[in-house]
Amino acid sequence: MHTKESTVERMAGNPPLAADVVGPVFASFLGFDAPLRIDLWDGSSIGGADAKARVRINSVDAFRRILWSPGELGLSRAFVMGDIEIEGDSFATLSLLTRVQPNAGRLGFKTALTTLKNLHRLGAIGTALPAPTEEARQRGKKHSRRRDSAAISHHYDVGNEFYRLVLGKTMTYSCARFIEAEDSLDQAQTDKYDLICRKLGLNTGEGRGKGMRLLDVGCGWGGMVLHAAQNYGVTAVGITLSQQQATLARERVAKAGLSDKIEIRVQDYRDLGNERFDAISSIGMFEHVGRHKMAEYFTTLNRVLEPQGRLLNHAIDSVGSSLMPENGFVARYVFPDGELQDLSVSVGAMQDAGFEVRDVESLREHYDRTLRHWVANLEKNWAKAVELVGIQRARVWWIYMVGSAVSFESNKISIHQTLATKTTDRGEAGMPLTRAEFV
Repeated sequence: MHTKESTVERMAGNPPLAADVVGPVFASFLGFDAPLRIDLWDGSSIGGADAKARVRINSVDAFRRILWSPGELGLSRAFVMGDIEIEGDSFATLSLLTRVQPNAGRLGFKTALTTLKNLHRLGAIGTALPAPTEEARQRGKKHSRRRDSAAISHHYDVGNEFYRLVLGKTMTYSCARFIEAEDSLDQAQTDKYDLICRKLGLNTGEGRGKGMRLLDVGCGWGGMVLHAAQNYGVTAVGITLSQQQATLARERVAKAGLSDKIEIRVQDYRDLGNERFDAISSIGMFEHVGRHKMAEYFTTLNRVLEPQGRLLNHAIDSVGSSLMPENGFVARYVFPDGELQDLSVSVGAMQDAGFEVRDVESLREHYDRTLRHWVANLEKNWAKAVELVGIQRARVWWIYMVGSAVSFESNKISIHQTLATKTTDRGEAGMPLTRAEFV
């Protein structure tokens, strides 16, 4: 099960091999039926040398962090600090780990006591280690304007150049749409924007396209409004809570010569006034809204949308909804206060707000493919990424994207585009008879 000489062969009084100490713990809770190998800091190891899934524990501090913060939070801190690494095929390793079912039998009292004693001898028992500086600690009322702004800043205001390395030329931080498997990431993102424009009806009918006014909620770096203005002649307003996103989006708009067609604002959706729009896109923003704010969100969008106008909500979802536990990795390091809603709940909220839902499309496999492109970009530009944001934040984004790809691949989470319209009092929806307009 492990390399080097066994503990009983070592001289009395010497620290035990790490594999001897932690082996029974892993065997009790995980078992070793799965082809997993764990290499430890002292050269000992657990599992077969031919295992495809490989994890390296670089420091005894990994166990110290887990003992002080049991569960996902301790594991997250250990990974962010470099105490734990995933080696080889990271997607296969995480996929395997997510499928391993913990052993129903718990660690026996005698084994647990011996393990604790030996962990102490290894130096794993001590005062709590400082948490990584990248860890978010939200304050104030959840989903208040101030707290939402802080959550957005934590995730998006890490440097536009870092995101450029990961996302590519389109600077698009949402699921792409791959018409052909060999399509480039940039092409797939452009095709995604074009699909949304067609679903919103920017290209059809008298009065549509040129002269239409588009609102993009959570506009990011301006990709959607730029595509719509350049290719469909609309005027557009993009709103975001990220100062860094707004700055670059305005620069991109000016460079494209579209400052008279596109306005970028740092604005909360709740602060939209009495202005009106012919179409609304919400791409990768709904995850920040929160279940208790869904009604206000969709009611606000319905209020500012013209009759027969269309709303396209492009959002990650989870069966049964997922509130992302406060001490989980995603909540602490990636999306503070983020929530994934059940598709049926979000559709119901849209209808309750006065929308008529007309079309729902899953892009689950497309997001798995998108994330793999982002991971490849990050790995290819790893040294530069570390230079820009530091090793810990680079590790956060890497493991987040790898884990997300595995979750989409295994259908633990999904993503849907939901198209709805604001019908008139007479029930006029302004929709085509078939999907042929936008497929």
